[in-house]
Formats: sequence, C-alpha cells, structure tokens
Amino acid sequence: MRFSPQFLDELRARLPVSEVVGRRVKLRKAGREWKGLSPFNKEKTPSFFVNDQKQAWFDFSSGKNGSIFDFLMLTEGLSFPEAVERLAAEAGMPLPKVSHEEEAREEKRRSLADVMEMAAQFFEATLAGRIGAKARGYLADRSLDPATQVKFRLGYAPGERFALKEHLGNQGVSVDDMVAAGLLVSGEDIPVPYDRFRDRVIFPITDQRGRVIAFGGRALEKDAQAKYLNSPETSLFHKGGTLYNIAMARAAAHKGAPVVAVEGYVDVIAMVNAGYEGAVAPLGTALTEDQLALTWKMADEPILCFDGDGAGRRAAYRAVDIALPLVRPGKSLRFATLPEGQDPDDLWRSGGREAIDAVLSAARPLADMLWMRETEAASFTTPERRAALEARVGEITATIGDETVRKYYRRDFGERLRKLFFGSYERPRPGQRPGQSQGRRPNSEWRGANKGRKPGRDATPADRYSSFATRPGDGPYVVASPQLAASPIMRGHRAAIPRREALILQAAINHPWLLDEHLEALEGTEFRHPDAEKVKAALIDIATHHGAAGGAADGEAVRGELSRRGVAELVERIERSITVPSVWGARPDAAPADVAMTWNQLFALHRQWHSLIKELKDAEQALGRDTTEANYTWLQDVKARLSVIEGTEALVEGFGASSGRGASGF
Repeated sequence: MRFSPQFLDELRARLPVSEVVGRRVKLRKAGREWKGLSPFNKEKTPSFFVNDQKQAWFDFSSGKNGSIFDFLMLTEGLSFPEAVERLAAEAGMPLPKVSHEEEAREEKRRSLADVMEMAAQFFEATLAGRIGAKARGYLADRSLDPATQVKFRLGYAPGERFALKEHLGNQGVSVDDMVAAGLLVSGEDIPVPYDRFRDRVIFPITDQRGRVIAFGGRALEKDAQAKYLNSPETSLFHKGGTLYNIAMARAAAHKGAPVVAVEGYVDVIAMVNAGYEGAVAPLGTALTEDQLALTWKMADEPILCFDGDGAGRRAAYRAVDIALPLVRPGKSLRFATLPEGQDPDDLWRSGGREAIDAVLSAARPLADMLWMRETEAASFTTPERRAALEARVGEITATIGDETVRKYYRRDFGERLRKLFFGSYERPRPGQRPGQSQGRRPNSEWRGANKGRKPGRDATPADRYSSFATRPGDGPYVVASPQLAASPIMRGHRAAIPRREALILQAAINHPWLLDEHLEALEGTEFRHPDAEKVKAALIDIATHHGAAGGAADGEAVRGELSRRGVAELVERIERSITVPSVWGARPDAAPADVAMTWNQLFALHRQWHSLIKELKDAEQALGRDTTEANYTWLQDVKARLSVIEGTEALVEGFGASSGRGASGF
C-alpha cells in the first residue's frame, strides 16, 4: 500500500517522536530536546537525542537517525508499511482508501491467507491424530521432538486424494480458492482437482509477519516422484521472494542473533535448536537477489552455510556472482563450509553446538571466496596465464555496482595479484597509501615489479596458494589449502567426529571378534578426534583384560563394558555422527564377510588419508619456505592422490545400497 505525503505528515503530527521513542528508551528533558541511552549500542553517557520540533531522533553513538517510522523499522524489524499501519492504529487514524481493484486484490489475499491458515491447522491436527503415527515416527527418527514440531507448526498431509479438499469444503471454502492458494492440483486435463500434498510431512512457510503463505512437503515413501514438493507460485507466495523461517529469524536478528542461510527446512530447525535462531533457507532454489536483500535487511554480513562437497562450492560461487553487483558499504557476505558429507542437522546431532560454532567461526569473507574461485584450479606459470587472470579479475570487479566498494576490491585484488605473481609484498607503513611500496613510487595499477629478481626470472608458482597464507612476523608463509584447513588436524577438537573414525569404532563395538583379530592394527591407528581416541583406548583395554571372545562376546556386552568405563555418552555421540547408514558392514546385522571387507577398506583409507594429510602439510610448508617448481609439483601430486582417496571412500560408503541394502536419508 502506498501512503500519500499528506497522510504521513498528519501521522507525524499526531504522534510526537518523544512519545513513540519513549516507549522503548527512557528519556529525560534536556532543554528543547530529550536525551537517553542509545537503544543500538551499550553506553553509560547518553548520546541519543529526540527533537519533537524537527520530528526526528539522532543517535550519535551509532550514526543512525530518522523519523518515527525509521525507529520502529530499526528497533522492531518492521517494514515501512507495517510501521505506518502500527502507528496509524495508535494514533486512531484510518488507513487511506485504495482503488476498488486494489481493494479487491487485497481482500482476495486476505481470504487466501485465511484458507492457508485453515489448511495449516488441518495438517497439524492430522499429524497429532491417529493417521499421523507414521509421520510422527519419521520426525522422531530425525530428532524432531514434539516441542519442535509445535514450534515450527509441522504437520502431515494424509495419503488420500481428497482429504484436505473435503475438510476445507466442509468449512465453506470454495474449490476456486483452494486452487488459487495452491492447495489443489487442477488443469484442463484434470476433471476433478485433487490435493497437491499427499502422504507428506508438511513444513508451513510464512511471510515476514508469520502468516502462512505456502507449504513444503517431504515425501514419506521412497518411490515418490518428488522428494520435496513446494506450493506453486500464487498471489501470496513467490518462492524466490521469501525465506523459510523468515518471521522468527527477523525477530531474532533484531535482538542481535546472527543470520545464517542454510539449504533446507530440517537444517534450519537444527540450527535453531542449536541456538542460532536467525537461521533461514531458500525454498528449493539457489539464493536469489530478493532473498539476498531480505538477509541484508536483517544483518549486514549474513553467513551462507554450504555443504563441503563440489555442489556446495558451486552453490557458494553462484551466490558470489549474485552478490557482487549488489554489495555496498557495510553490506557483504561470509561463507561457511560444512565438513564433507554432513549437513547442519548431521552436525548438530553428532557434535552439538560446539561443532556448528567451529564451522561458523571459520566463515570466509566474500572477497576470499571470489579469489579462491579464480585461483584454486589454475596455473600461472606463463605471462599469458597471469595476464588472463588479471583481465578476469578486472572483469569481475567491474560488475560491482557501488563505486566505493569497487575501488576497494580493485585495491585488495591488486595486492593479491602482486603477491601471487611476485611473492610477498611489503605491508604499508602507518599513513602510507595501500599499493605504495616503501622507497618506491606509488603504483595504483595491478602490475607490480619485484626489483629483487633478475630479469627473465619470474616467481615460481608457489604463491598460487597465497590466498590461504598467513605470515607470522617476518617468517615464511605457511599455506593452508582447503583440504588441509578442512581436515580434522586443523579443525581441532570442536569439530564433529569424522565419519570414518566413527565407522571403525562402530564396527568394533558391533562385532567384537574384530578386536581379537585386529587389536594391533587398532592400537597403531591414530584418531584425531579426542572422543574417538578415548573410545578406542577403552576398547583396547576391554580386549586386553577381558578378551572379545570371553567376557564381551557381543555388541551389547561391549557396550556394557564401555558404560562401566564412563564412555557411554561418547559412544552415543559416535553413533549419532553416522547419520546415514550407508556402510552396511559396520551395522550389527551385517554378515561377517561384509564386516571384514568393510573393516579392511576403512582401515586402508584411514591410514592413507592421514598419511596424505601429513604429507600435504609438509608440501605446503616446503612451498612456503622455498618457492620452487619441484615443491609446487609435489603439492599438486599430493592433492591428486587425496582426490583419488576421496573418490574411493565414496564407493565404500555406497556399499550396501547397490546390492539392495538401501540407505535412507532425509
């Protein structure tokens, strides 16, 4: 709704700024003005002033100022129309009338919103009823307890073709309205419209005010045509223009919660359960410009959290392309990468809040992600390749819409290019302009010169990885590539238990005879996660003092022994980290031949992977110390061998599904 200047002026005149602001900020008279403590920053000396004559407020601690509308928008997260409607109601002013056409459209939207609310209540009641037992069991398997189901208004759509249609029809809702709301499937070739959502767990999607505008449904049957199904585009719902959990996230963000965008409904719920109430998710598509704008309304630097696999990297890079033309001073993005094979739900159930904290605390700025994309898989050994990179960087930064941001990106990338091509550059002295070297004339272009090198002897390719480098003092660069940074060696104890370590321990617990035959191998295996190491030590102690064939003949007996040693909770955490039962040979009901084969494969991969991670660290440190072609070739060889290991591990983890032992996942 658009409001005329006359209406807004009248509203301002009826509501003094001190009255509106005074409901949230304790004000005291100071001459012709009022003053109080800033609602945006913690302070002891008042720097927040209100002037009723100017119909404005000023916060000198944060630099913010504005009208009564701005105050409600900033402190309560309201949109401008919402702020106007709220204040008009307080002032007793009727909202201006709109045209008959617009009034009819608004009335239609209100009636459809009522229909969607009735549908949401039906789905909720069905989930709680007798026929919702299967869906409740499914949600329980995903650790979505009843309190969570109520909080997110989860529901269940029965499998019948006309269950919702008949329910709403009995409430007086017309078929046309059900079709317009996206609840029924209709068409010229469909003689009788039928329910769109059938035999699905239902996730209501709301607008920013918390009104239900659409649904997402997750199929319970494996052979369903679509695993996830969203409402179609309607007058209420545009999937690229809203986010799942937007209402709760907006309220949380205005209380200081970080805004984190993840990939799916259950991921959002896991993040909220972990304490990140500002979690949101796009609705089955890549992040759009409109969705990005929504996140920026909630936070200056929202975090985009993607899977650690190739698809996750591609999604991150697409988000980079969408964001670059839109970034402006103070508005950017950070990118967090999940451990490969785990989503936020997996991470929350296996590692708790600490594991998610570890991932988000390592989030990278937008500029780093852009630089990584342009340099991670390229070689710059020739002048032509270097020129191509410089041209590419120039083209990319030219897409940045804001002139000031574009200037700083060019300066930052100019420094990165000089470091990449000519080795480390000197840091500017205090007061020295970026790009101006000590004792040399200013150089604002991306072309650099290293006078310490002889003509014709360009730097070796070592600095291709300098986007990940840090330089402590004057020492050599120590490079941390994505593989090394993501490894348990670098992530430390806060990260989730690596799935391979968990699988080895699970196999030993479920099949104690492995301890008899492979005790020495287990003793000599290095586990990087301290919880896994503790359980391993307890298993070795059990096998040494009791014997797997004696006092601990089966998995339950081993679990009892582990409980007596005080590691039962760690065992539960290890088993929670295996969120997808894709490795059949570690499960209790696997045949001995499958167990032995899986055990040997897991052990071989584990040893090779750890050996290669150590070699990768050595190769990167060698490259940082001595920028030779030999060291660069060594590093590339290690990375290639790591890729082979990861591909082989994917085959091992798929064992069982290909032979009819189906794995299930949300």
